[in-house]
Parts: sequence; C-alpha cells; structure tokens
Amino acid sequence: MSAQTLTANPAAAAALFHALSDATRLEIIEKLRGGERCVCELTDALDAAQSRLSFHLRVLKDAGLVTDRKEGRWSYYALVPDTLVELHDIVVSLQSSAKRRELRVTGRCC
Repeated sequence: MSAQTLTANPAAAAALFHALSDATRLEIIEKLRGGERCVCELTDALDAAQSRLSFHLRVLKDAGLVTDRKEGRWSYYALVPDTLVELHDIVVSLQSSAKRRELRVTGRCC
C-alpha cells in the first residue's frame, strides 16, 4: 500500500494503525529495531507471558509489520522494512493533506 492508496484502501491503513495502537506492540517493535529476535528473548525482555506475546505478535504479523521464521522449535521475528516505509509514507501524506487544507481555509464553511 502506498500513500496514494490510503483513500483507496483505508482498511489496510487502519490495520496498520490498529497494530500500532497498543503499548505492548510498540514495545515489541522497539525491541525488533535492533534486529531479529527469538520469542524467548522477547518474552524475557517484555516480562510477558508467551500466550500474551503470541497474540500481539500475530496482530503485528497480520498487519505486515513483522515476519517470522522457524528454526527447530524456536520462532524468530523481525520487522518488515517495506511496511515501515509504507507507514511512513501514509503519515507524511496525512501531514501533507492537512497542510494543503490549512492553506485553503477561507473562514467559511462550504
């Protein structure tokens, strides 16, 4: 999804923003900024139960913000850089839209 498709696909943009609307999920993203992490590392770092962490990782994965891979019995998670770029572009487009609207304000409605 690009910034131009925000209006064409608001559900996809909403899924991204929903995934970011929880403090635990933001903490997960922060931990993954340093690179791929095993679920056990995230569990320890966030002091979270594995079931709770799995739920949040699923939300992030469904939104396309993280990817996972299995190695033996361990699961490793990493950020998806392309989705973060898309998210950045969406936010920038919202800012640009707001600035354009601000310039057109004439003090009248309609």
